[in-house]
Amino acid sequence: MDLASGAALQRSAPRSHPAVKWLRLALGGFWIAFQIYIIFWPQAPMVERPLHLALATSILFLWMPLPTVSRRPVRIAVDSALLLAASGVGAYYLLSARRLAERMEGVDPVLSVDALFGLIAIAVLVEGVRRAVGWPLVAVIAAFVLYGFAGGWMPGWLQFSGFGLDEAVEILTLSLNGVLGITTATSVQFVFYFVLFGALYTAVGGGQLVIDIGLRVAGRHSGGSAKAAVVSSSLMGSVTGSAVANVAGTGVFTIPLMRRAGYSADAAGALEAIASTGGQLMPPVMGVAAFVMAEMLQVGYGQVALAGLLPAAAFYVALFLGVDLRARSTGIGTIPRDALACHPPILPRLYLLAPPTLLIGLLFAGYSASYAAVLASFGCIAVSFAKRETWLVGRRLVALVESATRQASQVAVPIAAIGIIIAVAIQSNLALKFGAQLIGGSGSQLGAMALVVLGCLVMGMGLPTVAAYLIGAILFVPALRSLGIEEMPAHFFVMYYCVLSMVTPPVALASYAAAGISGGSAMRTSVKAFQLGLVCFLIPLAFAFEPRLLMMQVDPVGTAIPGLALLLGTAGWAVALTGHWLRPLRAAERFAIGVASASVIWFPSGSEGWVWSVTALLAAGVWTVATRKRLNSRAG
Repeated sequence: MDLASGAALQRSAPRSHPAVKWLRLALGGFWIAFQIYIIFWPQAPMVERPLHLALATSILFLWMPLPTVSRRPVRIAVDSALLLAASGVGAYYLLSARRLAERMEGVDPVLSVDALFGLIAIAVLVEGVRRAVGWPLVAVIAAFVLYGFAGGWMPGWLQFSGFGLDEAVEILTLSLNGVLGITTATSVQFVFYFVLFGALYTAVGGGQLVIDIGLRVAGRHSGGSAKAAVVSSSLMGSVTGSAVANVAGTGVFTIPLMRRAGYSADAAGALEAIASTGGQLMPPVMGVAAFVMAEMLQVGYGQVALAGLLPAAAFYVALFLGVDLRARSTGIGTIPRDALACHPPILPRLYLLAPPTLLIGLLFAGYSASYAAVLASFGCIAVSFAKRETWLVGRRLVALVESATRQASQVAVPIAAIGIIIAVAIQSNLALKFGAQLIGGSGSQLGAMALVVLGCLVMGMGLPTVAAYLIGAILFVPALRSLGIEEMPAHFFVMYYCVLSMVTPPVALASYAAAGISGGSAMRTSVKAFQLGLVCFLIPLAFAFEPRLLMMQVDPVGTAIPGLALLLGTAGWAVALTGHWLRPLRAAERFAIGVASASVIWFPSGSEGWVWSVTALLAAGVWTVATRKRLNSRAG
């Protein structure tokens, strides 16, 4: 998941003591067993969520100790104290689970022990956030906490009564809000199981199969190396749901191939970065933000995955077309035959497609996402025994437990801490007041939406995708709703731009990860990835004004026309941005195609503006074909 990229923010850590390795393995094994247990024998939320967080924080501290710049006795003392604190908080919640479940919020008093362990829990979480994703999210959390206590001294519309210490502890740690609220529930009920499935599927060879399929499908054609990156990253991203993990998993194969095929280091890294970023939008798994969205909308995850299908298809069709057009105009990108020949055959490994096929089938059959992910994980274990070298035993099993629980901890801790932000924003009524100010200050619907886009991109530059989406959902979705945009399109609108922030300069984590593999400049790579991703920036506008694209209702005919229009509009936008279709395009032609394409996406299907836009775009295509024939005849 994309929060795992926070590991890159950690400075060099000391080598682990054997006892630490055994403790990580023991806690990780217990965590996996506990999560599988509660699938079949659910426990009370006041048991599941605190124990989940206690295990997550403990494993996070074991994997990410204080850096070597600290003195060894200091490191050991601090990390040991944090482990004891995390364990103590978990024990407190387990021993107090019944009392906390039965207490009446705002009526029963906050005991001294409640305040003590509540403050310890918040401190442990904030330190976990600092180690997992760095200071930017810590700063945002600190700002919201300060606002909660200082609300009475705030100016104008920011003012509210503020919290006292007991009230803050109660809201943030003693109820199913705050750190034990919707974000932690999502981690418990969805995220962990899909992280486990992704780790299992990679361990049995599924990730390599996906990369090889991408090479075989697109590798032999013009620009095949870049097309293979697009195909394999879309497939792999739909399983991992992480831009940075996707770059790391597929980029080590695709980026060297693109370099051999003639792409510069910056271009190769940029192509892989934008292709991997789209994986967070690609069903069936998508990213952590999609699970959070399902929980916030109170709908099944299958419905969210179905809603994301057409926009994700448009994203990758437009990206694939852009890659093709650039390859035809420059003549680079074809994979050498010897590079394709060195990969093992696909057919004997097709059985590895059984686990993701099972996952997709169960999701669309109506089973819960967590149940589907667990059964698909068991499917991974089953197919691992097809070949001796993939058996999940010994060191392979140890590596799997460590990888899965490390990734899960780096997701669980930050999104639990975001519960603090959500609780303060809701209790202070900040979300609704902010939305009202946004609309009032923008002066128009388009202006308000532009400010929302800017806000999502800016937040995403310094925060992981899920953190940016959660804050954006609280602050921006009410504003979009008041503009007349339906609830699910409003959430998707915010999520899309938060995802695209992963390739938006100056801070673009996916681009930076790709540059590290390609050896190119991080800034130039992020700028090129942003340019490649411009074709995808119009897609959220399409489903904001045409909700049928999200397939919220079963209406194949009503969805088909907007879907085809979206593909046509994004394809035309790709042509305009690339400046090539059948021949190099003049500036006036690019401008005309770009305006017509954007209008096709902008206007609702069937409206008068939409009809004129489609007509103009088709006329531009006919003109281009006719002009090419005329130029060819003259050359002949």
